[in-house]
Amino acid sequence: MYEYAIAWDWLTFAVRWLHVITAIAWIGSSFYFVALDLGLKKHPALPPGAYGEEWQVHGGGFYHIQKYLVAPANMPSHLVWFKWESYVTWMSGFGMLCLVYYAGADLYMIDPAVLDVSKPVAIAISLASIAGGWIMYDLICKSPFGNDNTRLMVALYFILVAVAWGYTHLFTGRAAFLHLGAFTATIMSANVFFIIIPNQKIVVADLIADRKPDPKYGRIAKQRSTHNNYLTLPVLFLMLSNHYPLAFGTQFNWIIASLVFLMGVTIRHWFNTRHADAGKPTWTWIVTVILFIAIMWLSTVPKILTGEPVTKLSAIQQPFVEAQAFPKVRDTIMGRCSMCHAKEPSWEGIIAPPKGVVFETDRDIAAHAREIYLQAGRSHAMPPANASHITDEERRLLVSWYENAVNGEKTQ
Repeated sequence: MYEYAIAWDWLTFAVRWLHVITAIAWIGSSFYFVALDLGLKKHPALPPGAYGEEWQVHGGGFYHIQKYLVAPANMPSHLVWFKWESYVTWMSGFGMLCLVYYAGADLYMIDPAVLDVSKPVAIAISLASIAGGWIMYDLICKSPFGNDNTRLMVALYFILVAVAWGYTHLFTGRAAFLHLGAFTATIMSANVFFIIIPNQKIVVADLIADRKPDPKYGRIAKQRSTHNNYLTLPVLFLMLSNHYPLAFGTQFNWIIASLVFLMGVTIRHWFNTRHADAGKPTWTWIVTVILFIAIMWLSTVPKILTGEPVTKLSAIQQPFVEAQAFPKVRDTIMGRCSMCHAKEPSWEGIIAPPKGVVFETDRDIAAHAREIYLQAGRSHAMPPANASHITDEERRLLVSWYENAVNGEKTQ
């Protein structure tokens, strides 16, 4: 049965790799076309129907790009649609959510000190919040309230703040940030799937049929594309945050997430303004630095609120504590790992436990048995550079402890 843990870890790695690849493709094409659109030049010599053009150089060649708001006189037979980058990014991201957070809900999602629920209930809350977020967002955008873009953006920001607060009262800090990222990324990908691409297809169909396209379709698609542009950087931060417990594991984590969304706006505003050749808004970087300093302060003041310690073991965790080798395993973990993986780490330069993982109770060790097995037993990933001098014999002890426990054996 222990082979299952190894295979599962490689599966999550493969899906994560796919997610990163497609996300790079989606974000790269998105940022490129935003910059291209803002940098288009207009002049009288443009072909009929052309809105603007730009000359670019890359890879030893020159590119001459022209944009048509509707379509050229003759519709090209080969038309490239930029959509699969978005779709596969979302599908692989959802796959990661299932493989890591749903399959490991007891460890990664549920914190009894926050909300004591079963795995099925936690998963149901997750799915309902992500799907409900898109429905709520779409209805607001389509309502009369959404006709004013500035008013809409401000309202959406405060909704995201409320969602950030809500998630931190449902899941662990790590899962809360991940879900906030998934909530936002779902809106972005759904914008492409349900709004932007269908609207573009309507316009193309009208042009092919010699009908005049309704300009509303372009206006709506532009609004959703603008939202995606400003949400991209915060989503990246939230997806990477699970490696930094100072971001997700503190009392004011929901305020930190809220400020990250503001930083996404200030950074993108600078780039958008520069691409449009509309000035150099240096103030955006000053605001961004101030926001980041505020985030750093919030991450350490005050101390992490942990609530009452939870000592009850689940049925999955029980075999690891009952194993005959567990006392030696506990001594090894306490001696080689707990100087960093503690609520108050003693290792110089470490002010919060890496990834929020602590080894202070038997339950802590049992809850992270698979990670211990993979990170310090089967591989030498932990401790980093073997800083605590764990021996090969101790690594073999961790391997036999885990494998015997999952196989139902209590002998060493």
